[in-house]
Amino acid sequence: MMRHGAPRRIVIGIGNHDRGDDAAGRYVARLSRPMLPDNVVVVEHDGEATALVACLDGVDAAFLVDACSSGAPAGTVRRFDAAAARLPSVAFGLSTHGFGLAEAIELTRVLGQLPPRCVVYAIEAARFEAGAALSPPVHAAAAEVARRLCIEIAGLDNTMREKDGHA
Repeated sequence: MMRHGAPRRIVIGIGNHDRGDDAAGRYVARLSRPMLPDNVVVVEHDGEATALVACLDGVDAAFLVDACSSGAPAGTVRRFDAAAARLPSVAFGLSTHGFGLAEAIELTRVLGQLPPRCVVYAIEAARFEAGAALSPPVHAAAAEVARRLCIEIAGLDNTMREKDGHA
């Protein structure tokens, strides 16, 4: 799948595709997949914590996208450097996945498996009803996050080439 010795990078879009805005992360994964280099693994994930921890094992850079519910306007996008600090519980305290993303990242940190670069994009959700589609503000925000992800990963690639002296 990836060259031996190549940095392992992963994009994980988290959510339930049948619960309205909870599907935001999975939608971002679908949008970004064709725009990312082949050596970036893109996963759509239901958010189950132990499986998330397994996805992060041995990864050099992880980019996770999930819906959140903090009371901000629907479609608000936040970016967190989860390698540098804990995720705010106000945004990730409630989860439709049970044991939430914040807890999964902290478990990974405690186990010493947190990637050196671990970025979380959170998209403020409006609705989580079964069978609902993405709300218009979340749909637009997901497209913006996919664009940002691609730019951020391209910048990471450029930085790595410069460090290797291949600029």
